[in-house]
Amino acid sequence: MSYESPLVSQPRKPSTAIAGATRGARPRRRLAAPLAIVVATLAGCAVAPAGPSLMALPGTNKSFDQFRQDDFNCRQYASGMNGGLDSAAAANNSAVGSAVIGTAIGAAAGAAFGGGSGAAIGAGAGLLAGSAVGMGNAQSSAYMTQSRYDQAYVQCMYASGNRVPVRGDMVLPQPTQRYAPPPPPPPGWKPPPGTY
Repeated sequence: MSYESPLVSQPRKPSTAIAGATRGARPRRRLAAPLAIVVATLAGCAVAPAGPSLMALPGTNKSFDQFRQDDFNCRQYASGMNGGLDSAAAANNSAVGSAVIGTAIGAAAGAAFGGGSGAAIGAGAGLLAGSAVGMGNAQSSAYMTQSRYDQAYVQCMYASGNRVPVRGDMVLPQPTQRYAPPPPPPPGWKPPPGTY
């Protein structure tokens, strides 16, 4: 029989107390928190507009209640023309999509060039690059969605008989009257005395 003293240190075996903990799982855990933070940040970047960014006014001889009904109908119409997608949803979809694609491409490139730790580094770099590209795409996507919404809204309000804004260069300028300069005096003509 062998006696083992509790005072003598025994060689320790690696602990597997955490379920499924392996060497390859650590980069995932390190990457999950920043990825969740970036996705949450990107999701909070865009704010849905309250409606059209253009002002419409009631048409001639229209009551305010008729105008409100037209406004409601035209907002529904404009939303339907965008497939029910508002500018915030379009921006978020674009930003998150770019971040996810950047992360996947970065992880693939890192795995190809550096093995296990390279995949985590590549995924982090891809996440940052994808997030930067995603912010530009999100702004562009939000602008285009809002522009399509505004165009559909203005068309509907105009067709309903309401007044809508037009660009300044679309207004026809009023013709200005031009007067021809007076003809020159006849040859040999002299001004009357005392006029100059």
